[in-house]
Amino acid sequence: MALAELLLLFAAGLVSGMLNAVAGGGSFISFPALLFAGVPPISANATNTFAACSGYMSGTWAFRHDLQKHRKQLPLYIGLSLVGGILGAWLLLQTSQESFSAAIPWLLLFASTLFICGNRLNTLLSRFSPAGNTRHWPALIGSGILLLGVCIYGGFFNAGLGIIALSYLVLTGHTDINAMNGIKLLVSACVSLIAIVIFIADGVIVWYEGSVLLAGSLLGGYSAALVSRRIPQQRIRQLIIVTSLSITAYFFADLWQLWPAA
Repeated sequence: MALAELLLLFAAGLVSGMLNAVAGGGSFISFPALLFAGVPPISANATNTFAACSGYMSGTWAFRHDLQKHRKQLPLYIGLSLVGGILGAWLLLQTSQESFSAAIPWLLLFASTLFICGNRLNTLLSRFSPAGNTRHWPALIGSGILLLGVCIYGGFFNAGLGIIALSYLVLTGHTDINAMNGIKLLVSACVSLIAIVIFIADGVIVWYEGSVLLAGSLLGGYSAALVSRRIPQQRIRQLIIVTSLSITAYFFADLWQLWPAA
């Protein structure tokens, strides 16, 4: 790997780790960086899942006391997350490089839209939360199927998983933001861990590039506290929105071959 690509991946990991720790959306940086470094699309997606997983696990540990409030539901969350992660990773590995490359702009657009509209979507969904009906069998089955769908998406394409998981929790009547963040991170960690196992078995993770990205991500997450005190979170969100839309536009232009002929 060229030095420039090595520095690109480390810098991308640094920035994505900081973003994930402060506002989320780090995959909008790390995933394209792997592609620009020459990693094939499916391997880039699998490697990005590997690099992001440590943040999910450390975040879950940080919210462990809040998770205790929902300890009776945790086995269900974990079980559905593992099943969904397996199915999503399997679907990814059944997809050709060409088909996945064509889907990348649409997946990024979907994740970008979720990031932009996440707060408004959660406010809207809270009006339709089942509240007192959560113990009825139809509501339990419906919420289980919905969570399984969320986890299948996460196993297939990691970007935006946290936002979708948070929206799911709002829809199913959760109101404690700390517990919601804990469950969101637990679900993301379980989906990513089982997907990584499948990716390792298939040999699609590129370890050298992924390790460089992971090192940058860990350093970025550690130093995020200093940055978060100096920069308002709203400004960080605006930067992520501009970046994600710009990268999405780039991949659409590449997909539709809008570049001028050489």
